Amino acid sequence: MSGLKRIGNALISVYHKDNLEPVIKKLQELNVQMYSTGGTQEFIEGLGAKVIPVETLTSYPSILGGRVKTLHPKIFGGILNRRDLESDQLQLEEYEIPPIDLVIVDLYPFEQTVASTTDEQAIIEKIDIGGISLIRAAAKNFKDVVIIPSRNEYECLMNILTKGQGSSTLQQRKDLASEAFQVSSHYDTAIYNYFSKGEGAFKQSVSESKTLRYGENPHQKGTFYGKMDALFSQLNGKELSYNNLLDVDAAVNLIAEFTDTTFAILKHNNACGLASREKLVDAWKDALAGDPVSAFGGVLITNKPIDLATAEEMHKLFFEVVVAPGFQPGVLELLKQKPNRIILEQKKVEMPAKSFRTLLNGIIEQDKDLKTETVADMKTVTTKAPTEQEKTDLVFANKLVKHTKSNTIILAKNNQLLASGVGQTSRVDALRQAIQKAGEFGFDLKGSVMASDAFFPFPDCVEIAGKAGITAVVQPGGSIKDKDSIAYCDKAGMSMVMTGTRHFKH
Repeated sequence: MSGLKRIGNALISVYHKDNLEPVIKKLQELNVQMYSTGGTQEFIEGLGAKVIPVETLTSYPSILGGRVKTLHPKIFGGILNRRDLESDQLQLEEYEIPPIDLVIVDLYPFEQTVASTTDEQAIIEKIDIGGISLIRAAAKNFKDVVIIPSRNEYECLMNILTKGQGSSTLQQRKDLASEAFQVSSHYDTAIYNYFSKGEGAFKQSVSESKTLRYGENPHQKGTFYGKMDALFSQLNGKELSYNNLLDVDAAVNLIAEFTDTTFAILKHNNACGLASREKLVDAWKDALAGDPVSAFGGVLITNKPIDLATAEEMHKLFFEVVVAPGFQPGVLELLKQKPNRIILEQKKVEMPAKSFRTLLNGIIEQDKDLKTETVADMKTVTTKAPTEQEKTDLVFANKLVKHTKSNTIILAKNNQLLASGVGQTSRVDALRQAIQKAGEFGFDLKGSVMASDAFFPFPDCVEIAGKAGITAVVQPGGSIKDKDSIAYCDKAGMSMVMTGTRHFKH
């Protein structure tokens, strides 16, 4: 086997001791000489294994409260020496440096410390110096050295120690070196982002990845980077596709706007049905009524555990994915009758506050649109003020418009999405599309409200809306012709409120 190397000496310095015991026992069984420091040394000794303190090798104690332990030529010379270079081997003899063939490191938990405290000194002390240096040195010399940069690689090491009887191949060492540089770069990125506070260079690092069946289309490759299991438990169905993930992301962001019992149906990242009701089954029925055609093959989401009565109604429809915070008795047994139906139980996880995407030859980043207007943010600009029900509906519609592709118009009534005009190049076209769809599905727009993601450059939209029976409008305002739209509303007996906040979504 090409590049086969046997492990004779090992340096072990880890923060977490989880799952280390089997590794130590196997190294002992293979008569590998172990070197260690501090708490790791005590752990190894507690297992009855022979270990040489690093201080004995270096003839230098751990100093500065443990900040300097392994940073010594006898350690790094043992790791970095090239076994096939005679001059390196002569220097090892001259300075009595034993070669180190295996380095096991588990870094100080910097990210976890940042997440758990604001104490700057405590955070700074969790910046690993010796460990990161050992990782880089061993990874650089992968031709001769096995590097285990975290406990996630213990399984791979145990494979080398058992199946390989302590001997590793060049490919195994190179693969571990690749993972080691991933660990070190991720660690440094976390440190940089802590110090930069989001300013300066753009740096993101996500260690977990999952290859998708394909990208947006079958001829495109796709990968998801992130901890999907932290957000969902998948209880049934095939693997999520690239397009499923886009829809689920849109669904999760949308449903987060609502506290009342709400059901939403999404297709191509936009809601085609949504309703809030006292009973979940009624929320489902009224969400489906918004566009039963587009709902076919859609993504469903609710903010309440799904009960059996609701599940029985849902089961009548073909859908790709359902997301809920829980499932009452009997529901899963029913929904799992479709083996490919993806069922996700959503967990409570804090979502990122920023979003970014590739663009041209670079990346753009922005704060997420986390502003949600309430009645208090809506300024009445017409003679007539909206009724209490219209105010409720205006807030409801404005939440929806924020999560719908621009240009968009939302029509709503009694906490139900009646229709939407989505992704149009003209706001007038978006409104006409919404009115047409509402009519096709039997909705009477009299007394309904309209929400727009951006201002009306001309009064034509409110004129069309008024003639369709819409009685209240919410929009950001800011057009030089706002007064013309206001004048028409006053003439037609409509109310209009302005929020001062645009909600473009591209």
